[in-house]
Amino acid sequence: MTFELRRFGGPTLRFTLGGLAFLTDPTFDGPGDYDLGSRVLTKTAAATGSPADAAPVDVVLLSHDQHPDNLDTAGRAFSATVPLVLSTPAAADRLGPPVRGLEPWTSVELPGGDGGLRVTAVPAQHGPDGTEHLTGPVTGFVLAGAGLPTVYVSGDNASLDVVRQVAARFPAVDVAVLHGGRARTALLGDANLTLDAAGLVEAAGLLGATTVVPVHVEGWAHFTETPADVEAAFAGTSFEVR
Repeated sequence: MTFELRRFGGPTLRFTLGGLAFLTDPTFDGPGDYDLGSRVLTKTAAATGSPADAAPVDVVLLSHDQHPDNLDTAGRAFSATVPLVLSTPAAADRLGPPVRGLEPWTSVELPGGDGGLRVTAVPAQHGPDGTEHLTGPVTGFVLAGAGLPTVYVSGDNASLDVVRQVAARFPAVDVAVLHGGRARTALLGDANLTLDAAGLVEAAGLLGATTVVPVHVEGWAHFTETPADVEAAFAGTSFEVR
């Protein structure tokens, strides 16, 4: 299976599918602090490439716009130059064109592959049950088309029940792009805002994925697990980890 990708650090991943180039959660700023009032998020490492290195991009898949570790200043500027950005309705209201907001389980049809490429927004839960009013809405995505691998992009998700919902609707996921890092901030104390490494392994199993692409596991101080933790969790499993 051909699935070309390039990592830029944090949640930012460029991949091609059906002749289209996609970029997830653009973050290109240098290291520094972001004061959100109730907490400060600290970026500890620069992106591994520039916006120019990511270009050209046909579609940005933006899980949410309200946190700088998913959309920072340079990422926001880059997204404004892309033909289409898919995200939450709240993000579309705040950012305007070219952002298109999708409610969970709604789709957009794109040209690509043998007969088109469908991108479906799927639920994501950025923390424990009952905390969306604090963390804000988030979306994941499933990309599917004739003759193409089916790709799930989790967005910032901390719920395996959400993954089960996605797996029930899409029982043939080939590639799982999973946000990990066991993110924690002062907003919710010791509660996980994203899956931990063991959760990534369980999520991949629930999806029946063959290939796993862990992202959102380095570059920010509030990520409490590292790529080494993810590597250790997947050691001895049958997944292809990229």
